Amino acid sequence: MRILFMGTPEFAQKSLEALIEDKRDVVCVITQPDKPKGRGYEMAMPEVKVCALRHDIPVYQPETLKDGAILPILEEYNPDIIIVVAYGKILPEYILNFPKYGCVNIHGSLLPKYRGAAPIQRAVIDGEKVSGVTSMYMEKGLDTGDILVKRELPIGETTTAGEYHDALAILGGKVLLETVDALEKGEITPEKQDGSLSTYAHQLSKAEGEINWNNTNEEIYNKVRGLNPWPKAFSFIGKKRFVVDFVYKSDKSGNAGEVIEANDDGITVACGKGSVIIKDIKIEGKKMMPVSDFLRGHKVEKGTLLGGVD
Repeated sequence: MRILFMGTPEFAQKSLEALIEDKRDVVCVITQPDKPKGRGYEMAMPEVKVCALRHDIPVYQPETLKDGAILPILEEYNPDIIIVVAYGKILPEYILNFPKYGCVNIHGSLLPKYRGAAPIQRAVIDGEKVSGVTSMYMEKGLDTGDILVKRELPIGETTTAGEYHDALAILGGKVLLETVDALEKGEITPEKQDGSLSTYAHQLSKAEGEINWNNTNEEIYNKVRGLNPWPKAFSFIGKKRFVVDFVYKSDKSGNAGEVIEANDDGITVACGKGSVIIKDIKIEGKKMMPVSDFLRGHKVEKGTLLGGVD
C-alpha cells in the first residue's frame, strides 16, 4: 500500500516513525513550512520533516492546499491511502477524494468526544480518567468521519497533558498500523459517530492559564496539569505574575485565593473548596525555583490574597 503521510509536530512524528519501522511504503511526506522558534526566532523544521529527511523520504511544504495546489504531487506519487496526523490545516475535497483507501486521521481522543484542536489538554483539564486514540475516515466536517479503530489509555492521577501527549503519540502509531493492516485485509467495519455525544476541544490560549481561586481545588489541580507544558497556569502575588507547573491538593480551607500557609514546604492557597499547595514557582523573568528559595527573597504572609478572585 502506497502511503502519503501528512503531519507536522512530534505527535505526528511518532506515527511516521511507526510506519517506517514497520517497513511501510511511505512514498512522500507533506508537512507545514519551516517556522521561527525559540527566543532567537531561528527557522526550525517541523519534527515530521526531520524524521522524513533522516529516512530519505521526499518532503513537500506547501503554503496552501487550496485550488489544487498539491494535485501534481498526488498525481506523481499516486498514493493508495493518505494518513493525516496533526497536519494543521483542513483538507480540501480533491485531496479527500483522491486515494483508493481514502484519507485516514489519527486523533488524540476517544471520538466523538473532544473533537477539535486540543483534545489531549481538554481531557486532562476536565478531570477525565481515561481517553485514548481514534483512527477515522476524514470528511469535510471537523473530526466527524466514520470511526475505524479506538484504543483507550488511562490518565494517571498526577499525569500532565505533556506526559499524556507523549504516551498517546506512541499509542497513535500502534493504532495507525492496526488500522492500515485491517484496511488492507478488508477487516474493518466503519462506525458512524453519534454527534450528540461530541464536545469541542477549543484551542488553548495564554489568557486561559489564569487561575480562578474560586474554583475547587480539584478543578484547579486538573487545570494546572492540563496546561502543562503550555501555556501553563498562572496567578499574581501583588503585581508579580507567577507560573506553576504542578500543585498538590490539600483539605485545608479558607477564603478563596488567600494564603493559608507559606513556608519551606510550600505555599498553601485556599480555593472555593479545599486548597492547593505550590511547591515550585516561577516569577516572570526568573527560572522555576523551589518555594523555599522564592520565600528567601519575597515576603508572603498568611492572609496574602492572590490574583484571580472574582
